[in-house]
Amino acid sequence: MTDTLENLAKALEAMTHRVAELEAELEAKNRQLNTYKAMLFGSRTEKARVVLDEQGCLDLGDLSSVASTPLAANDDSAPKMAKRKARRNIGALPKHLPRVIHLIEPASTQCACCQGVMHKIGEDISEALDIVPAILRVIATVRPKYACRTCEGGVVQAPAPRRMIEGGMATTSFIAWVVSQRFAWYLPVYRQAQMLSGHGLQIDRSTLSRMVKSAAWWLDGLFDRQLKFVHSQARIYVDETRMPVLDPGRGKVRIDQFWAHGIDDRPWNGPAPPGVCYIHAASRSGLEIAEQLRSYDGVLQVDGYGAYKHLANPGRGAGPIQLAFCLAHLRRRFVDLYKSTKSPLTEQFIKLFGEIYRIEAEIRGTSAEHRRRFRQEQSRPVMEKLKALLDDTLPRLSTKSTLAEHIRYAHDHWHGLILFLEDGRIEVDNNMIERQMRPIALGRRNSLFAGNEGGARSWAVLASLLQTAKLNGLDPFTWLNDVLIRIVSGEVKNNDLDQLLAWNWKPAVRSPQIDMAA
Repeated sequence: MTDTLENLAKALEAMTHRVAELEAELEAKNRQLNTYKAMLFGSRTEKARVVLDEQGCLDLGDLSSVASTPLAANDDSAPKMAKRKARRNIGALPKHLPRVIHLIEPASTQCACCQGVMHKIGEDISEALDIVPAILRVIATVRPKYACRTCEGGVVQAPAPRRMIEGGMATTSFIAWVVSQRFAWYLPVYRQAQMLSGHGLQIDRSTLSRMVKSAAWWLDGLFDRQLKFVHSQARIYVDETRMPVLDPGRGKVRIDQFWAHGIDDRPWNGPAPPGVCYIHAASRSGLEIAEQLRSYDGVLQVDGYGAYKHLANPGRGAGPIQLAFCLAHLRRRFVDLYKSTKSPLTEQFIKLFGEIYRIEAEIRGTSAEHRRRFRQEQSRPVMEKLKALLDDTLPRLSTKSTLAEHIRYAHDHWHGLILFLEDGRIEVDNNMIERQMRPIALGRRNSLFAGNEGGARSWAVLASLLQTAKLNGLDPFTWLNDVLIRIVSGEVKNNDLDQLLAWNWKPAVRSPQIDMAA
């Protein structure tokens, strides 16, 4: 009888464990199904005021100082009043745009009553924005030859200007236009070929691709200078994304990687301007990123990908790197779980994340020391409360539950998640570099893949330089055209390339003849 009862107890315990496992599996399947539904039909934002109905309005007091500074990309707590004022040209168009005067005189300036000549007493002026679409033209470079009739000596002729592609039929400006359309505005070369055909110009897309490759070759040294500058900063962001590359030998597409290294000290008014460098690599391994950052020594702001953790090794040649992890990645886990389960417990975590972002909105744009002090006073208690909630919740969960998995992720990365409390230069998340992956994703969606490794390298060089120009508020074509002209002509030598970096660049003053010959 005793053996029977013991067997029944063991069977009951086994069934209980099995039921728990099945419930965990069902929860995972339901979460996956709800995630797909949210991707198709739901809001894609992580903002707490969208996810949680009661977070729609938070009384933050006077946020006038915040409104003039950029908010975090996925800031979830700043109220509508804290949004930046829309910058629109209402009532006046930019003064720097050229004006074309269209004067409309009356049919007659003779007085209808006395037939006398009327005099001007005033005028009405109304301005309207106009555009002149791209104009294709042919630059005919004429170099006269001169000889002496008296002594019949040598012939004198001006040297031919240097071209990006010797013997090519395109000017530097035309190639700059092709490149900026492709890598600043994500327009594939085959679509550009279609646009040009509408002007009666038939150019094969392989020809346009060769122009792109030539531009990347000329700009390779500038890219190296920009990457070196990025790695000279005390704090950088790093992220990676897939890059399909055609493998000619196999006739298939293989998945390589683009690693993005970025800087931006604007949130604390620091010295580093915004910039990004993309590096093409065949691997996503820890060895690859270790090689890229072989000589770097500073703070690295990253997500929780395991390849970065080896960089914190004390035995590293250049010294251990401090890893600051991304709070947004942790929050995203709880937001996704809440969308599928509506769990009140998960809601508590999201509210605490929202409190951190509310504090960050208040101090964005202030000095690093002020940010550190404010975080010690305001953010540290919130993070301690978050840690206590994580510690208290985990023992009460099934080890196989999704919430337990997210809590263990937080525990494993906790030191890097709270590093921002001690250093006012550090952001709470990695959103800066994540935003710089969107242009790669757009270009990848439009072009599908790079034609070969050389094409991927050209993509990385040109996307890095043009995206950085955009981050610094420059028109990509204007910057690229000027830079290419100055490099190709020899006006700027290799040892002076730093002056052409987007944050140092000043447009050259040229005569129209020089521009036309370019």
